[in-house]
Amino acid sequence: MEKLIVALPKGRLFNQTVNLFKLSGILNEEVKPESRKLIVESKDFKFLLVRAKDVPTYVEYGVADIGVAGDDVLLEINPDVYKPIDLKIGACRIVVAGLPESEEIYNSNPSHLKIATKYPKIAESFFKEKGINTTIIELYGSIELAPILGLSQFIVDIVETGTTLRENGLIVIDDIRPSSAKLIINRISYKTKNEKILQIIQKLKQVVE
Repeated sequence: MEKLIVALPKGRLFNQTVNLFKLSGILNEEVKPESRKLIVESKDFKFLLVRAKDVPTYVEYGVADIGVAGDDVLLEINPDVYKPIDLKIGACRIVVAGLPESEEIYNSNPSHLKIATKYPKIAESFFKEKGINTTIIELYGSIELAPILGLSQFIVDIVETGTTLRENGLIVIDDIRPSSAKLIINRISYKTKNEKILQIIQKLKQVVE
């Protein structure tokens, strides 16, 4: 019997995804994020451990049949996949943040802002709707440094508790939208492996709904 291939996101969603899959009876094997083993197989499944940002690509191109990805990644990449379930894990907010003294600038109807982010498409779209031109600076780590060191006026990033912002003297200036993890499915796999995938959806729904 052909195995269903599942892309699991490494990083902040990993433990929550593994726990959810175990609760729903999909995953019984021990899978650890620090493991160098990137493929874990069971009787019915093959699990791929990949970067969270890469999960939609693996699923869209059919390397994986299903996967788990946050709204932040899905909005940024906009893959052509089915998204049948909100898994209600990885809850966070996509926000605009900056130094407290910059809040007045943000609220003064500026014509142009300099934004540092790893979500350039989300940031550009958000500010375009507000009628604000932007210079987007792409960063992929320690983004909080950008406004502190004058590289940008603001950042666009995901926030769970806000602790990292507070510890670096930043505040949330504006909310863009909430984000949580979704089950995503390859469109062809949904047709060719429909029975298996519907079983997965049902098992997950029993846990999250």
